[in-house]
Amino acid sequence: MIISFVKLFRFALSHPLNRGGRIQALSRILRWQIAARLLPEASFLLPFVAGGGLLVRRGMTGATGNWYCGLDEMEDMGLVLHALRPGELFLDVGANIGSYSILAAAGVGANVISVEPIAETFSNLTANIRVNDLNSLISAHRVGLSDKPGTLFFTTALDTVNHVLADGEDAVAQAIAVTTMDAMCETQSPVVIKIDVEGHELPVLKGAERILANPALLAVIMELNDSGARYGIADADIDAWMIRKGFERCSYSPLDRRLIRQEPNARLPKTSGNTLYVRDFVALEQRVRTAPSVALINRRI
Repeated sequence: MIISFVKLFRFALSHPLNRGGRIQALSRILRWQIAARLLPEASFLLPFVAGGGLLVRRGMTGATGNWYCGLDEMEDMGLVLHALRPGELFLDVGANIGSYSILAAAGVGANVISVEPIAETFSNLTANIRVNDLNSLISAHRVGLSDKPGTLFFTTALDTVNHVLADGEDAVAQAIAVTTMDAMCETQSPVVIKIDVEGHELPVLKGAERILANPALLAVIMELNDSGARYGIADADIDAWMIRKGFERCSYSPLDRRLIRQEPNARLPKTSGNTLYVRDFVALEQRVRTAPSVALINRRI
């Protein structure tokens, strides 16, 4: 436990958004740790972005990371805030409790389609939508996405790493309806997509041929952490698919609004983070540079 606390403090104190406010960050950590231990089953509404909040319970590490640092995944969340405009569509695939969905709707005023197949997690997602009064901007769907409509078995007892059950895998699972991204957005065109599906990315992308070909789509944020190995899919296969579809791998620095191209032949980084794919570098670069700043709990970006 001491080691985990040391890692937590190091993460928060070294986070770029806490520069100049480390004492306040320590205060947020201590207040949360005390409250979560006194009331371990309770939900707390923690301030998030632009006056919005997240309902958080003990163990929701990503959500509490937003409370400690402003934006837990600073580069990717900053890209969402700076790339979208009010009324545009953000597609959140694997929305979990809705951090990115709330970010896009409350922080920007974007319309959002949130996709989350697991019942308990979907309940947390819809609770966050209600408490932020964002029902008019966020449409939540308890369904999975894949390469064709049908039914797939999803694990249900693995919290943030629930996934499509792999062949031969022994885990608690439930049959859940799936559709395709193209069908989900039949009459709409997302400008930014976030995909976090624990290894099922390639089938999701194969069900999005029309959307990926639409020039309205500027960026895809996708978690690549070798989870596809359970299905015989390498991260390099997913990367090659996106390159063939006309995207290039980039990174984003939100504090100075800088979009950075990666070398075309550079190897994928061996990290558990997200990978940013950009279709039109020039158009996205112009957008992020001209986006208004947004208020976080600890600063504006």
